Amino acid sequence: MSAAQPYAGADEPAFPDDAVEVGRVTGAWGVKGWIRVQPFSSDPKALFSSRRWFVRPPETDGPRPAAAARALPGLLRITHSKEHGDGVVASAQELPDRNAAEAMKGARIFIARSSFPTAGDGEFYWVDLIGLAVVNREGQALGTVADLMDTGAHSVLRIRRPEATDTTPPAEAERLIPFVAAFIDDVSLAERRITVDWGLDY
Repeated sequence: MSAAQPYAGADEPAFPDDAVEVGRVTGAWGVKGWIRVQPFSSDPKALFSSRRWFVRPPETDGPRPAAAARALPGLLRITHSKEHGDGVVASAQELPDRNAAEAMKGARIFIARSSFPTAGDGEFYWVDLIGLAVVNREGQALGTVADLMDTGAHSVLRIRRPEATDTTPPAEAERLIPFVAAFIDDVSLAERRITVDWGLDY
């Protein structure tokens, strides 16, 4: 992550080097400047772990007008936040009314990884699993964790196969392994490796 902050004011802290994208603003909520945020995990505790949410503009296919980029605050100082339905709603000092909240739609929300609460025993943040090598009990390489999916009942590792190339069809480039105790033998963040009970031909 770059530490540059082209959208932030001079009195705002620098964009953290360990920033993690944790959600997107989906729109305004109510008339008092609250925003709706869709977390990237079924458990939004990362959003609640910090009162400082860093902001980046929505991703676009083309260049974003400079005026539009400057209209977004580089930092939201959160005054209230709570779960609402399948998302989160929040208010911030920088969003005084509904118009300001509506202007945030699509904005990407980042939080410093160092501010995340400590995970419980046997619990892991998704961001810490991305990029880990996956091997089976026989020591055979199954690939690298590219992403995770939340099915509601449990999470699923999306693993990019080691033999996959840029031209490999998506369905053939990855394997899916449920992130449950029945298949996950060990997760070593220190060794950046996940050991699973899974065959090469599954």
